[in-house]
Amino acid sequence: MNHRSSLQTKIFMPDAAERQREWALREQFATFWQSAQGDLRTVYDRFISACPLAGEIHCEHVSEGGIDGWWVRPQRAIAGQAILYIHGGGYVLGSAQAYRGFASQITSRTGLPVFVIDYPLAPEATLPSAPEAALRAWHWLRRQGYSQIAVVGDSAGGGLALVTLAQLRDRGEKPVAGAVFSPWTDLAFSGSSMTDPAVADPLISHEYLRDCAAKYAGSLEPTDPLASPLYANLHGLPPLLLQVGTDERLLDDTRQFAQRAHDAGVPVQLEIWEGMHHVFQLDVTHLESSRTALDHTARFLLAAFDGSAENSIY
Repeated sequence: MNHRSSLQTKIFMPDAAERQREWALREQFATFWQSAQGDLRTVYDRFISACPLAGEIHCEHVSEGGIDGWWVRPQRAIAGQAILYIHGGGYVLGSAQAYRGFASQITSRTGLPVFVIDYPLAPEATLPSAPEAALRAWHWLRRQGYSQIAVVGDSAGGGLALVTLAQLRDRGEKPVAGAVFSPWTDLAFSGSSMTDPAVADPLISHEYLRDCAAKYAGSLEPTDPLASPLYANLHGLPPLLLQVGTDERLLDDTRQFAQRAHDAGVPVQLEIWEGMHHVFQLDVTHLESSRTALDHTARFLLAAFDGSAENSIY
């Protein structure tokens, strides 16, 4: 791709029936969070676990040599190819176990095994603990014989996935691609969507993200590239796919990163889904948009493993 051309952006507009499904789902979100009982981490995992496990998928827990996570595998896979998945949760919530269903939706569409990692959460652990855990998982996968690996993540995990891609580049490693859903790329909160009253985010608030950022960053400045990939050197990153909804605080985090990566010469495809909420891809049971977005992600990843991800997936 010629990086002097405009950023390749695709905007998706839901029809009236899809908008109705989206609003019904938001009512379910409100009911869930108003009635949920238990500690926040348990409740969050219950919320994420609603994404169903796809059929003919095998899940296996891993805990060895400082590596913790879950394999989500198809019945058959091409040897040497895998996806490293980094989960969301504002760096304070989430677990690999809760994300097995979502990972299975990627596995079922790509035929690729997905390894979902657990990384140290804040406030018990601060930077650079999480990026170090992601790098350990990468090297563990390489020792397991995986020579072609893509890095995928959502929300905070999407930000960490982008941090990981930059760190791997600096170490001479070559992931085949990165795909991120609603990535949190800027802990300095420069994007206007963070506070724009016109952005109707039904799931996360600016205040919540501020609290998460303070717990996660530790002694590092919010503009440190380990905290915020938006401020990293982006030259030489592999092909990227970024997806985001318009009804979320992280809209500008995604758009700004996509533009900076494009300006740095990275092959970038940006998808903006009108009227969709934060990490809407999880809601495959309810939304056609979720299923379609994951189909696009699968096509992008398979093209990357095939060596043709610089071309449009549309």
